[in-house]
Amino acid sequence: MIKIWDISQTLRKGLPVWPGDTEFSSHFHWEMSAECPVNVGQFTLSTHSGTHADAPVHYDAKGKTMAAVSLEYYIGPCVVVDATQAVGWVKPQDIISQLPDQLERVILKTYSQFPHNQWVTDFTAVAAETIDLLAERGACLIGIDSPSLDPQTSKFMRAHHAVRRHGMAILEGLVLDDVPPGDYELIAPPLKLDALDASPVRALLRSVV
Repeated sequence: MIKIWDISQTLRKGLPVWPGDTEFSSHFHWEMSAECPVNVGQFTLSTHSGTHADAPVHYDAKGKTMAAVSLEYYIGPCVVVDATQAVGWVKPQDIISQLPDQLERVILKTYSQFPHNQWVTDFTAVAAETIDLLAERGACLIGIDSPSLDPQTSKFMRAHHAVRRHGMAILEGLVLDDVPPGDYELIAPPLKLDALDASPVRALLRSVV
């Protein structure tokens, strides 16, 4: 029987966000009453809130905005790789034994338990040479459970720029606690946001029959 894993964070009040970024907030703009037959909500958030896709313009001034990125990156076969033993950076030697010779999408699990209620400053990032390795094997997308491919203090964004060189796509902030390593189908299309640098996504993994 096909199983589906929801690997998305819940967008909610108190959601940890990148320090200094927009916090999530929501309320009912209209509320059901004798005068109003419906509830209609309103919310404010960063494009990088929770589980999200980075558009190329996030790290490349001439890159595509979110609405212009092909959906083909975000739907299709992927492999989930256990990188929980990596220290500081996911390096090629941390994951190479788990990689098939050819692949399309890779998701890296770095947390043994996802930190839903706190911001972790020293999260595990990804070395640029790891991006190169994945691209050599055919990857068009890299996903990770940490909030960024690069460290919080990075000024050079080496992993993001490796993604740019290889024409790959990025998912960040995935929740992989209950997902065993292995092969899946990824379904995680971003919103069609014009002129913006990222989009929250409802990311799903579906078991491969």
